[in-house]
Amino acid sequence: MVQVRYYSGYIRNFKKVCEELGITPLSREQREEQILINGFEKWGTELPEHIFGAFAFALYDDAADKLYVFRDPVGQKQMFYAVAGDELLCSGDIDAIVTDSRIEKRLNMRMLQQYLFYGYPIGEETFYEGVYKLGGGHFLEWDGKSLKKNCYFKPLFRPEDKSIDEFADEIKAVVTEILEEERADTELPYKESFLSGGVDSSYLLAASDAQCANTVGYEEADFSEAHLARQTAEHFNKGFRVKMITPEAYFERIPTVMDKMGQPLGDASAVAFSIGCQAVKEHADVVYSGEGIDEFFGGYNAHKRKIPSDWVYLTCSHIMNTDVVKALMIDFDENVKPSDPLMELWEEAKQEDQLDSKLTMDISFWLDGDIYLNTDRTSTACGIELHTPFSDYRLFEVASRIPSEYQFREEQNKYVFRKAASSILPYESAFRKKVGFPVPVRQWLADERYNQPVKEKLFGRSSQTFFDQDQMKDLWERFVGGESLLWNRVYAIYAFLLWYDLKF
Repeated sequence: MVQVRYYSGYIRNFKKVCEELGITPLSREQREEQILINGFEKWGTELPEHIFGAFAFALYDDAADKLYVFRDPVGQKQMFYAVAGDELLCSGDIDAIVTDSRIEKRLNMRMLQQYLFYGYPIGEETFYEGVYKLGGGHFLEWDGKSLKKNCYFKPLFRPEDKSIDEFADEIKAVVTEILEEERADTELPYKESFLSGGVDSSYLLAASDAQCANTVGYEEADFSEAHLARQTAEHFNKGFRVKMITPEAYFERIPTVMDKMGQPLGDASAVAFSIGCQAVKEHADVVYSGEGIDEFFGGYNAHKRKIPSDWVYLTCSHIMNTDVVKALMIDFDENVKPSDPLMELWEEAKQEDQLDSKLTMDISFWLDGDIYLNTDRTSTACGIELHTPFSDYRLFEVASRIPSEYQFREEQNKYVFRKAASSILPYESAFRKKVGFPVPVRQWLADERYNQPVKEKLFGRSSQTFFDQDQMKDLWERFVGGESLLWNRVYAIYAFLLWYDLKF
């Protein structure tokens, strides 16, 4: 007998799987439970290779007396675990584990050191000693005594000899298949979508059944994509809403975000995303978002830059170098290296073309540790279900076969994906230069009208425990004195200290 002990997520291709498993029409909750049970009985640990969507689940197999814990291929849903005696605790909410009376809550100083370098909790360690994150594409086996970790998917690239047009046609076909499956769930008749000015969210809105687009905006025009989003929504006759974010609302929201995130995150866009999710919740329970494309198809400027062959690619985001971290931290550990979490995979990935090796690392660490941590925990905390169709494994499977020389054309990144999107998007939307999801934090942090709570944390009691105060003073004075590029260091440290005071 198989029992579902934990489940979070959604199964997109449920119709096909139900037919294969002989599951009769049921409510969504019932059918997904039966898919997991019947699927495990038929396919065993190969179950996650048959279901598409976003998921993290734990199954107890009575016959084998084992607990199995799974996470979807690229890690859209969170899954954490810890051993407590003869029991394996697991949950997508890390707080549910660390608040268990059998767990001694202790700060992992190694993760703090890594976090200061990257700006997000990278790899399988967490900010808590003895509590780990299950990586995307992995599953655990626990028999009450020993724990075995297995890998069923790695985002490796194997280019094929096809034309750009052939790959663009494949992308269009897969996007159509994925979004037809999304439409098939009649229990979710009304969906909305997040929309920026970029090609990813524009293509998703245009091709999906989303009836309304949502974006955030700012009075600072250089940071707002709301006008571009509105143009796209109107072009496709979709509804449109914009949530204007003030600095007061932004700073007021940060403590809630750090609390619900479970771990500190130095990505300032997470707060804007949280405000956006809260706004969507007022009129919808399900919303689409376009995560995954940049990492699958090469969407960042870091993907274009060549690195020496003897370098280790430390993902597309890192905010401090080792010397800066060493100067800041009171208890710096020389044995903790930035490359530690990713060296095992890098040894395999570096055999690929340089672009492909970068994408492998960004999918496995940046997308997992920053983007999906943000989107999963934030949307869940706001009570909405976030669907990320472009993170579907089938779209990665197409991307993994595209030669890297196809991905950049005429100074455009992710060119093949743009080519596919241009079949239904206006040219200016499909080939618009990437803007990202900018937030005017660098301006707000330096403004004394808003930054007093930040300053109090940076020089408060907890800061004195971890950081050299002369170095902190130097960082702060340089930043408010005009070195605006230091904003991400200031924000990441503030995010950690705020989180630490909330949790410890």
